[in-house]
This record gives sequence, C-alpha cells and structure tokens, in this order.
Amino acid sequence: MLAFPQIDPILFSLGPFHVRWYGLMYIIGFVACYLLVSYQAKKFQWDRLLEHLDNLNIAIVAGVVLGGRLGYVLFYNLPYFLQHPLEIFATWQGGMSFHGGALGVLIALAIYSKRHNLDVWKIIDMYTVTAPIGVGFGRLGNFINGELFGRTTDLPWGMIFPYGGPLPRHPSQLYEAFLEGIIIFIVLWLLKGKPWQADQDGKQLSRWPHGSMTALAMILYGFFRFLVEFVREPDAHLGTVLFGMTMGQVLSAVLVGMGIILWTVRKRKAAGSS
Repeated sequence: MLAFPQIDPILFSLGPFHVRWYGLMYIIGFVACYLLVSYQAKKFQWDRLLEHLDNLNIAIVAGVVLGGRLGYVLFYNLPYFLQHPLEIFATWQGGMSFHGGALGVLIALAIYSKRHNLDVWKIIDMYTVTAPIGVGFGRLGNFINGELFGRTTDLPWGMIFPYGGPLPRHPSQLYEAFLEGIIIFIVLWLLKGKPWQADQDGKQLSRWPHGSMTALAMILYGFFRFLVEFVREPDAHLGTVLFGMTMGQVLSAVLVGMGIILWTVRKRKAAGSS
C-alpha cells in the first residue's frame, strides 16, 4: 500500500481569497493550450488564427467552465441542483463534467469560427491536440483534492484517501492522468501533421482531413475513460445507471460513437472534395 500524499488543496491564501491547486491545474492547462496552438499557427503560417487567438482562448475558457459545470449539473446531480439552484454557480466547491466541458468547447469554437469565417474543423483540431494536457493536469488536481478516487483494492499501489474510508483504493485519478492526458497527447501530437495513406500511384500522400484529430481524441478518451470506470468509485448518489454501467461509462460510450461518426463523415467529405 502506498501512502497518500497529504497536500493541502489550498496553495496559498490572501485573506478570504484562496488559491487552490485544482484551479492552478486549470490555469496550467489553459496556458499550455494557448502556447501550443500559437506554436502550430506560427509553424503553418496561419496568420488569421494568430489574429483571433486571444478571443478564441476566451471562448475556450467560457466553454470549459460553462459546459463542464452544466454537464455536471445535468448528468450527475440534477435533482439536487433543482432544489438548490444557487449552488449551480458554486464552482469552487467542485463538480465539473469532462463530457460537458468538451461539448462546451466544441460549441464555443464552432460559433466563433463561423462568425469570423474561419475553418471550423481546422481550428478545433488544433485545440484538440493540446487538450489532453489540461485533462492530465485536471486529474492531478482531483488527486490532490482526494476526490474521484477508485474502488477498493488489495493491489500494492492502493491508497487510503482522506474521504474514502479505511480501505485502500485505486488511485484512479492517476490512471486517468496517464491515459487521458499523457498517452492521448502523445498520440495526437505525433499524428497531427503526418500523412495517413498514399494515393493509388503510391506517390501523393493524403493528409488527415480536418476533424480527424478531434474524432480520434473522442474515441481514445471515451475508450480509456470507459475502462478506468471499472476501477473508479461510482458517484454515491448514482451508482450504476444503465445495464450495469456508470454514468461515466454511458457518456463515454456515447462519445466513442460520436467520434466514429465524425471520423466517417470527415473522411468521406475529404474524399469527395479530392
């Protein structure tokens, strides 16, 4: 059994104002996203994206926060929030849904790109390949908070979490940080500029159609999250919700299906326009 590191969730305080590790993880994710998208735009000399980069990142922040919070409210605890509507805005108490946040970002980027006549899927892909960094740091924030821990285990790396009772549990936050953060980032970053197939003459290489990286990210995240849910403690007020699956598994299965559909549609569109 490993000892759970007793890290104060509050990084520092200024009077009544508290800076938490969890919030810092979000900031690191946003900064990393900004820098890597900027790097891609400069590398590919996409000046129009650089012109809109600051506003796009504001849209990203709004999409993550609003989508993540509303997703948690709708998917995970709607009856409670219907009785306590003011607590919907108490984001500092925790409660964010990745699936809702991802949907919020897609909607925010799509709306902004359409309004400013930018290539929607090209922009979404450029942000998508950076997103796993934020996901990984977010899971580290969950770990520091001692929340979203796993089910009980007798494996040697089990941990006793502050709010998880006396038995050792899977550090499922670290599993997710590794799979959903590190692994997906490596895969997407390596593939983003690579050709994916040769034409019939074997000379001309076809590039991934815009939207492919987003579709692949949806499939990979949904797959990894579905697996981790087998060792992650279900929400106490939900348990299993459909055919023995947790809410996280249901949403992840839907995400995989959406990713497959998007992959198929974008590939056919690219083939039709070639």
